[in-house]
Amino acid sequence: MTVSFGSFLSQLSDPALQCVVFLTLCVILVNGWTDAPNAIATAVSTRALPFHTAVRLAAVCNLLGVTVMTAFNASVAESIYTIADFGGDVRGALCALCAALCAIVLWSAAAWVFGIPTSESHALVAGITGAAAARPGGLSNVQGDTWFRVVLGLVVSVILGFLLGRLCGFPAVRDSRRSPAFYRRAQTGGAAAMAFFHGAQDGQKFMGVFLLGVALAQGRRDTETFLVPMWLMVLCALTMALGTSLGGKRIIDTVGHEMVCLDARRGFAADCAGALCLLLCTLCGLPVSTTHTKTAAMLGVGSSVPGHPPDWKIARSIVLTWLLTFPGCGVIGYFMARIFLSFL
Repeated sequence: MTVSFGSFLSQLSDPALQCVVFLTLCVILVNGWTDAPNAIATAVSTRALPFHTAVRLAAVCNLLGVTVMTAFNASVAESIYTIADFGGDVRGALCALCAALCAIVLWSAAAWVFGIPTSESHALVAGITGAAAARPGGLSNVQGDTWFRVVLGLVVSVILGFLLGRLCGFPAVRDSRRSPAFYRRAQTGGAAAMAFFHGAQDGQKFMGVFLLGVALAQGRRDTETFLVPMWLMVLCALTMALGTSLGGKRIIDTVGHEMVCLDARRGFAADCAGALCLLLCTLCGLPVSTTHTKTAAMLGVGSSVPGHPPDWKIARSIVLTWLLTFPGCGVIGYFMARIFLSFL
């Protein structure tokens, strides 16, 4: 599936496709606003970087992550593109996809109000699943093998992120040769790496949704020649960068101050662990969440040092939100799709 910019513009007169494009860009914007702060949370909380400087750094690295990694390996976008079958009815399929995107925006906005870092990645999967289940065929419209990859990515990213956090945390804390100032400077690179892989992962997912909307408008779903056009990479990257520039200090305060208190050494270790985990998952084509990965890495580093444990009460509330994302956003997507479809 590949779409030239000219053919895309020629289809944009369709109001249903306009709605899908607008909602997809809204979700990308919200993702850059609510997910990206996790990438820079440690650098800001340890005062290695001023908030606004960290936001600008994340915006640039998100852009690079989307374009570079997608050109190299677009398997994450393809996983989202093939996760559900909305049927051959063009109007019904586009309405269901719009319902899924609305569900993501509602769920993410509610989580942001409470300052809880949720995952638009898994809200995306849940919303699409719920909306597809509202179409004729029900849950048989959902591709089980792709869903398995999503669940596998969720489990792997949390466990691997936590273990890598502990592994990186021990030598960083015990390193007496380098000063805290060295680690504060090193955190600039760590935050850049996290933001890069945030773009590589999350930017790909939403490009997959974008292409899905265009394909549904054309009444086709050819996955054998899946190619992401450069114009779409740039559009999604710039939208995510704009969302990142809006900041997200509320979420940074939750994970970077209240959940676990990290100094420069442990903050750098958390960045390294999170970036390494995202790199491995992206190369394997697993759709994972930057939020889950970075939070797990921070908890792993925080638990590696006796006397400075994380606030497990806050951690439990975050994990509970993660667990509720699949059923909660899925149910919202289902009922919104039923409502939207009732107007056809």
